Amino acid sequence: MTIDTLLFDLDDTLLEYEQRSEDVLAASFDSVGIDPFFDIPEYHDRYDEFLQAGLSVNEQRADCFAAIARDEGYDEETGRAVATAFADVRDHSRVRYLPGASETLEAFTGEYTLGIVTNGAPEMQRTKMAALGIRQYVETVVFAGHDTPAKPNPEPFERALSELDSTSERTLHVGNSLETDVPGAKSAGIGTVWVPADRNETPEPTPDFAFETLHPLGEHPWRTP
Repeated sequence: MTIDTLLFDLDDTLLEYEQRSEDVLAASFDSVGIDPFFDIPEYHDRYDEFLQAGLSVNEQRADCFAAIARDEGYDEETGRAVATAFADVRDHSRVRYLPGASETLEAFTGEYTLGIVTNGAPEMQRTKMAALGIRQYVETVVFAGHDTPAKPNPEPFERALSELDSTSERTLHVGNSLETDVPGAKSAGIGTVWVPADRNETPEPTPDFAFETLHPLGEHPWRTP
């Protein structure tokens, strides 16, 4: 069946922070006056555990940092202090498009029905989208973890399809995560595009397409000759 609907992840698929997360976390530990006791990969690995509707991203991060602190032998308040410093340093409006993202959205508008399915607090994600003008390109945004369970649960993808009056057979999801995007979309019966793909990693589950940047999407690789 012809593909006429494209769903996109947001963070590290369409955009990234201008500030390196590693630098923000290092500045946060410096502000509190304590040696670092975890790194960004550990934070990212744990963050989805603390997604909860009704909580802001700062509250979710504070819960995450508190849990990590406890597991590392520190008191939870130390973790919350680091989270407060992190929120003071992080500026959600300082974001930029990833290579090919703006061109892809511009080219596909009008030809495809576009939507976003993103894990993340609505106020944070809206700030990022507003900074780059992304909302003008898409017809719906599902804030997984708030509107629905977080990815990789299939429900946020199914909700996007419902709001766009589309079907899984006519849809592809574009995302960077092998933990949330690819398995979540597949569980909803949606084809998947893994980007930016890491050629040194063997993807599991296997996406339908894998590209190092978004540029190849302009060639509509899902169309059969």
